[in-house]
Amino acid sequence: MPSQPDTPLRPEDPRRIGPYTVLNRLGEGGQGVVYLGRDREGQPVAVKVLRGGPAASAKARGRFIKEAGAASRVEAPQVAKVLDAKVTAERPYIVSEYVPGPTLQDEVAASGPLKGPELHKIALRTAVGLAAIHRAQVVHRDFKPGNVVLGRRGAKVIDFGVARLLDGRTPTTSHAVGTPAYMSPEQVEDLHVGPKSDVFSWGATMVYAATGRPPFGGGPSGAVMRRITDREPDLGELRGGLRGLVARCLDKEPDARPTAAEIVRFLRAEARPAAPAPPKPVPRYRTRMIIALVIVTALGFTCGMLL
Repeated sequence: MPSQPDTPLRPEDPRRIGPYTVLNRLGEGGQGVVYLGRDREGQPVAVKVLRGGPAASAKARGRFIKEAGAASRVEAPQVAKVLDAKVTAERPYIVSEYVPGPTLQDEVAASGPLKGPELHKIALRTAVGLAAIHRAQVVHRDFKPGNVVLGRRGAKVIDFGVARLLDGRTPTTSHAVGTPAYMSPEQVEDLHVGPKSDVFSWGATMVYAATGRPPFGGGPSGAVMRRITDREPDLGELRGGLRGLVARCLDKEPDARPTAAEIVRFLRAEARPAAPAPPKPVPRYRTRMIIALVIVTALGFTCGMLL
């Protein structure tokens, strides 16, 4: 979760949730509030509490249960791990590992766009995380710079608040969800949303990381979403192999986009040092000249010795 440990608790905030001591606020969204807490051993954790508590609707509780189920299926170093969940409690909560560090959104806003090895490292690590999410049959549906935390051990993907399982029973969408600047065309148009939608959002996130702005600009949500469906993305100063890869990820047609696993393979290949070029073969005539020169030199040396 994002690191904002200096945000104090409000009078209405709980001081304890289950066995966890609540220390500070980390953030909040439409579904709940995230707190920095400590477990029984004193280790820091992120505790997300359903907004409304006992008064939360059955629909809100159902979404919270789906979030816990989706997040707990993913196990990868590049994704914040779920440690505990009590979705049937009076005040339902989900506990995940606490990742101290700024979000990608905040880091770029504060320090400027990323370049070179730093950009490639974050691109690869987030793609590996996304591939792990999809292997677990989960669609994140809100991949964006604000949901990537730059921890000490590398970037981690967080927040499964609107994630869905691809289990054949859970519908992938019932209405448009996500953050407008990073939504896929199928999210905007309220069509079937699958893993390739996350790939589109990953591509948009990489444009932000490299340029400091999303590929379809800012402004009112409606205007941004129209650009997503009708215009080509602005890739700005993004260069090299990553530019071509991101352009493919931002294709309007989901089938034209690579999978997360294909993105990982491409980026790993890009990171490998180029193999040294094989030595050029010596032309035959040069080989003969060299042999003749050696023989003549040897004969001259022998004659000199005899004289």
